[in-house]
Amino acid sequence: MSPAELSALLVLATASSFTPGPNTTLSTALAANHGLRHAMRFVCAVPVGWGLLFSLSAAGLGALVLAAPLLRGAILAAGIAYLLWLALQLYGRRSLAQVDAARLDVSFGQGVMLQFLNIKAWLLALSIVSGWIAGHPDATARALQVLPLMLAFGFFSNLSYAAAGSLLRDWLARGQRLLVFNRCMALALVLTALWLLRSSW
Repeated sequence: MSPAELSALLVLATASSFTPGPNTTLSTALAANHGLRHAMRFVCAVPVGWGLLFSLSAAGLGALVLAAPLLRGAILAAGIAYLLWLALQLYGRRSLAQVDAARLDVSFGQGVMLQFLNIKAWLLALSIVSGWIAGHPDATARALQVLPLMLAFGFFSNLSYAAAGSLLRDWLARGQRLLVFNRCMALALVLTALWLLRSSW
């Protein structure tokens, strides 16, 4: 891979990983409500899920998703429904104790599967496959170069957001701050769902 190709990939990786989205919003909310250690399951699930999605895209499955409008629509609908359900779970949480009692959570498996319900994650994987891997004689070697780079970006971006949420935990425990924070995170998830819907048509 040439230096120019690597530079372009790094720009794409930074823009796609560190801008707010469903993964970073959930990482922040989980760490703020449960602590950083608890949020690490989801932080680790994001790159694992995206890595599987990327591998399937490189193998040709991603093209099938984009070529089949019904399948693409089903993935989009399921992803939006899941984000809205998570937003509803967050919206009314007023205290850390209430959150712990309610077990508001996203498991490792759910975090992995969330990547497969995100049509934008599919599009990112396919963009990388088509731009940096497909059609090159060293396609396998390129995929093996790209994959760990993207996994690292996915991990560290979510870890950064989770660390920020964890640092806010004690401050949020006072008064109505957690309720306001959770409602803002719920709104961010709703807006993300609406953005996914709007940008997919």
